[in-house]
Amino acid sequence: MNLTKTLFSCTGAVLLALLNGCAATAPETQPAEAAPAARVNDFPTRDRIEYVLNCVAKHGGLTYVTQYACGCKIDKIAEKMTFTEYEEASTFSYLRSTPGEAGGVFRDPQQSKDLRKLLKEADEYAEKQCFVK
Repeated sequence: MNLTKTLFSCTGAVLLALLNGCAATAPETQPAEAAPAARVNDFPTRDRIEYVLNCVAKHGGLTYVTQYACGCKIDKIAEKMTFTEYEEASTFSYLRSTPGEAGGVFRDPQQSKDLRKLLKEADEYAEKQCFVK
């Protein structure tokens, strides 16, 4: 095969992959029976970015190290929780300091305690995995 044909063949494959998504494979290489899908990473990009920006601010400002470590940290949290669990735990954590009876709705339910504990454990795990001490 000459260089031009090879180049066009490779370019076509790249364009096809981009159009069909990174996980696209040629039909002839797909297995007859697909394996069960792994847990889907369902954290939206906007929420990841928000987390990273808040994390960077808490760790002294934007440097390569804090940017990388905070990006790593949200990835590690996503390994331990679904986005729904993360979102609910974050809401309970944020609003539990509401004073009086109104705050009790966020502090007292068992679901709140369980999710806040899960978030705390995931956060501690992520901190140990991503930040070099």
